[in-house]
Amino acid sequence: MLYGNLAPDGAVIKTSAASEHLLRHTGPALVFDDFKDLEARIHSADLDVSPQSVLVLRNAGPLGGPGMPEWGMLPIPKKLLEQGVRDVVRISDARMSGTSYGTCVLHVSPESWIGGPLALVIDGDMIELDAPSGCLQLLVPDAQLAARRAQWRPAARRHERGYMALYNERVTQAHLGCDFDFLSGNAPTPDPDIH
Repeated sequence: MLYGNLAPDGAVIKTSAASEHLLRHTGPALVFDDFKDLEARIHSADLDVSPQSVLVLRNAGPLGGPGMPEWGMLPIPKKLLEQGVRDVVRISDARMSGTSYGTCVLHVSPESWIGGPLALVIDGDMIELDAPSGCLQLLVPDAQLAARRAQWRPAARRHERGYMALYNERVTQAHLGCDFDFLSGNAPTPDPDIH
C-alpha cells in the first residue's frame, strides 16, 4: 500500500512484479487524460518521454472508466522500447490483471474523475515513488495545488437515468471496494436456512 498527497486514500503496487531499481524513483510526469489519449499518443515518435518519466493515466477508475478497467499496465512507449527500456513507473486509478508485471501503481484513490489529486497532475510535475516506505508524493507546493484545484471542473454526467445513473451515484471508490454503497454494512450475514 502507498499513501501520500497523490493517493490520500491509498494506492497499491505489486512490488514482486516491479523493477527493483524503480521501487525508489523520482521523475517527471507524462500525463494521459484517458485511455483514448493514451492509445493516440503512447507510441508517437515525438512523445516527450525518457526512462525517468512517470507515465500517468487518469480517468480510468470506478467512475472514470467507468468500471475500473484493466488499463493499469500502460504500455512502454515504442520510443523507449527501441532504446532497450523495458519498464518505467506507471501510475493510474485503473486496475490490471494479477498476471501483469511492471512498476505499476494502481487503484489511486480518490480517483481523478471525482477530483482526486491525480486530476491535478500536469506534464513535468515531479513524482516521487518510495515503495519500501509506502509513499507516493506529487512534489508540487501546496499553494500551487490549491490554485489548480480551484480551476478543476468535473466532467459532465454521462448518464441521467437507468443502471449507469444508479452506478454513478452509488459506487464507492477503490479503497472502499468499488461496490454499491447500499450493499455494504457491518452487520454479520446470517447463515442461510437449509432444509
